[in-house]
Amino acid sequence: MSLFADLTNSVNAVRPNRTNMRNYDPLLMIAVITLVSVGLLMVYSASIALADGPHFANYGRYYFVARHAAFVAIGFLAAALVYTVPVGAWQKITIAIFIGCLILLLLVLIVGKEVNHAVRWLAFGPINFQPSELMKVAALLYAADYTVRKQEYMQNIWRGFIPMACALLAVAGLLLLEPDLGALMVIVSIAIGILFLGGINARIFIALAALLPLVFALLIWLAPWRRARIFAYLDPWNPATTLSSGYQLSHSLIAIGRGQWFGVGLGSSVEKLHYLPEAHTDFIMAVIGEELGFAGVSAMILLFAIVVQRCFEIGRQAIAMDRVFNGLVAQGVGIWIAVQTFINIGVCLGLLPTKGLTLPLVSYGGSGIVMNLCALALVARIDFENRLMMRGGRG
Repeated sequence: MSLFADLTNSVNAVRPNRTNMRNYDPLLMIAVITLVSVGLLMVYSASIALADGPHFANYGRYYFVARHAAFVAIGFLAAALVYTVPVGAWQKITIAIFIGCLILLLLVLIVGKEVNHAVRWLAFGPINFQPSELMKVAALLYAADYTVRKQEYMQNIWRGFIPMACALLAVAGLLLLEPDLGALMVIVSIAIGILFLGGINARIFIALAALLPLVFALLIWLAPWRRARIFAYLDPWNPATTLSSGYQLSHSLIAIGRGQWFGVGLGSSVEKLHYLPEAHTDFIMAVIGEELGFAGVSAMILLFAIVVQRCFEIGRQAIAMDRVFNGLVAQGVGIWIAVQTFINIGVCLGLLPTKGLTLPLVSYGGSGIVMNLCALALVARIDFENRLMMRGGRG
């Protein structure tokens, strides 16, 4: 009787932990919500003075933050819908999603809206949609599904890599015609990263790691405007480029330098007052650095590190439970956030040449914030299915 009582007590001691397990990752949720909230605050701070300039004279002071808040709301609604769909259902339609995105990229070249000499948007009334952001999700899902389907051929260059390379070349051709080299770099990083995690032949991966930087360097060198950015990056204080190709970088460095350790105070940035172009989009980290200082920038980097770490950990758990597609998708989202964040912050700090990429979850931009939240909803769904399986259910 004593033995039976001990066993009963042991079972009861374990059961609450299994029943009380949350359906979500609290650390991931807190980091994402904090980043989105900081983004709303900083978009407001960085854009409030734009209405005083001639270019945005017809816009109100709250125009950009109101639109950004609307897209954040749309993003959370879309993320909620994505979360309700089992990951297995997404796997079944990955090829259709990928082909659909290729058609949208082609449609951009035919009827797309031109902004700053680039055709990257489809206009739907007051809303501009950027298909390259959706292609990041499509490439992520396609690469994960491809890796699972071709697992036995991952050591073979012809059957394991070449078909994926052809798909990426199709994407590259369409994006370079827009042109959108930044989105292409992120998409290629996601795909190659997933192939590496999926066990691609080491020699193929090393060759790609050596070849891709050369290819991107050639693409930069062949385009005069990209080449000018390289020269500005190498010497941003050169009088010949400070007022032209090096203007954004030099003012970004001035903003971050003014911030010092703890910043000049929220809302007190000087560079956002028509000195630093795109302060609320690509260079929002420079405004954060000026207003919140080194401490603010460090806190943002820590939040992004948490998001990336949780994506990889959730992916690792899924793979450990033989859900390879789920695991690769979660880790692919981690690669996406890490690469795009590194490029954006690297540009603002002068570590990388100027490139038009937004800061995930933070910068102003409709398509970007919606797709970021949808991608992270996929990770949250994968985490939910992991936890369901840990309880003994069917994910």
